[in-house]
Amino acid sequence: MVTSHWETASAQAASRRRGAVLERAILEAALDQLSTVGWKGLTMEGVAAGAQTGKAAVYRRWPSKEDLVADALRSGLPNYDTAPDLGSVREDLLALCRRARDAMFSRSGSALRSVIHECDDLQTERFHAVIYDGVIEPTIRMLREVITRGIERKEVRAEAANGYVFDAIPAMMMYRSKLCDCEWSDSELEEMIDQLMVPLLRPDRS
Repeated sequence: MVTSHWETASAQAASRRRGAVLERAILEAALDQLSTVGWKGLTMEGVAAGAQTGKAAVYRRWPSKEDLVADALRSGLPNYDTAPDLGSVREDLLALCRRARDAMFSRSGSALRSVIHECDDLQTERFHAVIYDGVIEPTIRMLREVITRGIERKEVRAEAANGYVFDAIPAMMMYRSKLCDCEWSDSELEEMIDQLMVPLLRPDRS
């Protein structure tokens, strides 16, 4: 078999990668596989090929598929440190929803959905901490901040700062995305905020 000059150069370049550079390439390849062929289609061999490295280099760092996927998801999830502050609870909630929508339909979001939808209960438990720490906790924290700020502005009733209200947006977005194939356009997000959240939060609900 004749190896081309380009293939030889590519193999040599790949073999020279070390440490963080190689690990980043492997994690990116894992995210690519998750978002295209899903959890069930992902293989360590496929990830190695996508990262242009050997299978042994993958197994040295991640002894199992679960270990690799957990780190790939952590590396790809967006990091939102602060909640939006646009002057009103409606605009803040809309901005949060747009962030969540964009994350949900990003490559890392597609990867995460493939894990949630395709894994069995035992496998899903393996990723619980990744999902909670990377998605659920930051979302709830920012919703709490937005709603608490709304209470201070007298836009929101005081008793609205509770877990059921905080769960409403994430639950609605996941439910309609999964069961109704909703892609959450800007107009759909506005309708949800105006028809569900604003009436739910307003002080004068009588």
